[in-house]
Amino acid sequence: MSRFRKAVISAALLALAGISTAQAASGKYAGIGREATTKEIAAWDIDVRPDFKGLPAGSGTVAQGQDIWEGKCAQCHGFFGESGEVFNPLIGGVQPKDLETGHVANLVTPGFPGRTTFMKVATISTVWDFINRAMPWNAPKTLKTDEVYAVLAFMLNIGGIVPENIVLNEKTIKDVQARMPNRNGMTTDHALWPGKEFGGAKKPDTSNVACMKDCKTEAKVASFLPDFARNAHGNLAEQNRIVGPQRGADTTKPELKVGEMPAKVTAPAAAEDKATPGADAGKPDGKKAVALLTKNGCLVCHGLNNKIVGPAYSDVAKKYPEKADYLAGKIKSGGVGIWGPIPMPAQTIGAADAKTIAVWLAAGAPK
Repeated sequence: MSRFRKAVISAALLALAGISTAQAASGKYAGIGREATTKEIAAWDIDVRPDFKGLPAGSGTVAQGQDIWEGKCAQCHGFFGESGEVFNPLIGGVQPKDLETGHVANLVTPGFPGRTTFMKVATISTVWDFINRAMPWNAPKTLKTDEVYAVLAFMLNIGGIVPENIVLNEKTIKDVQARMPNRNGMTTDHALWPGKEFGGAKKPDTSNVACMKDCKTEAKVASFLPDFARNAHGNLAEQNRIVGPQRGADTTKPELKVGEMPAKVTAPAAAEDKATPGADAGKPDGKKAVALLTKNGCLVCHGLNNKIVGPAYSDVAKKYPEKADYLAGKIKSGGVGIWGPIPMPAQTIGAADAKTIAVWLAAGAPK
C-alpha cells in the first residue's frame, strides 16, 4: 500500500472518530432513538445500595407488616417465614449471640438442617431492594414504599433482630444494619467488586493465562441418555420458565443428531391485553386458553398434560367437568390443600380471561 493511500485512509478514520466523539459529547445520534427523560430514568433507577443510596423515604411498623404479610406473603413463605414448600425458608437459624458477632454460628455448625435468608444475607439493603422490586411473586412492584418498610419490619421482628415497637424508616434502617446477624460474613478479598465502596481493588484470587495451543477441535461423546429414559419424567420443554435462555428439550421427540437443526416451533397466538366477553364466552376456545396460560405464566407451574409444581390441566379438567364458574373463582383467588401442600397465589388475571380458561377446563381442556 502506497504512503499516499495510507495517509488518505488515516485521515478518513480520524474524521469519522471526530464525528463520533462530537456526537457522543452532545449525546445525540441522528436517526437513533432519543434521550431518556428524567421520569423514565427514575422509573428504572430503583436499586438500593449497601450504603443506602437510592433508599426512598417512608416508614412502617411490625403490626402493619403483619397484616400485609398474612394477606400477600404467607401463602408462599408461611406465617412465620419458615415455609420451605415453595421457596427456601426466610427466617430461622439465628441466635442472639450472632447479633453481637456479625457471624451466624449455624452456618458452620455440622448437622444444622438448612440455611435461611437471614442466616446468609449480609446487608439489609439487599432484602429491602428485593422485596421492593420482586414481591409479591405474582404481582411484583405493587407494594408501596411504606408497605415494603412494614413487611421488612415484620420479618426482622419475627427473626429476633429488632423489637416489636420499632418504626422502620430510611433513618432507623441504618441502625438495623449494625445488628444484621451475618453482617461480617461477606468478604471482598476475591476482588470481584473492585470499587472503592468495598475497600479498594485487590489482586484477584486467580491470575490464569489463556492457553491457545493444543486445542481439541471436536468433542468426543463419552456417554448418552438412552432413548427409554429421555421422556421418563415428562416433557422438559413444558417444565421450564417462559423467560430466560433455558427452554428445555422437547423430550417427546427423538434426540437431535450432531448437525441437525430443531424444527421451528410456532408459539401460541398472543392474547389481547384486555379480553372482552362476547357471544362465544360460554364456548371453549383451546387456542385462546393456551395463549392466555402462556401470557400469564401459568405454564411455569402447570403442564398441559403433566404435573410440574401444580397439577396438570388435563387432571383439573377431569376433576371439575362443567364447573366453569368454580374454576374461574379458584383461578382468581388461589388456594392450597386440594392438590397438595404447595399453595397457588391469587392471580391478577382479568375476570374475562379467567372465565375463558375456566370454560376450556370445564369442557375437558380440548385441543
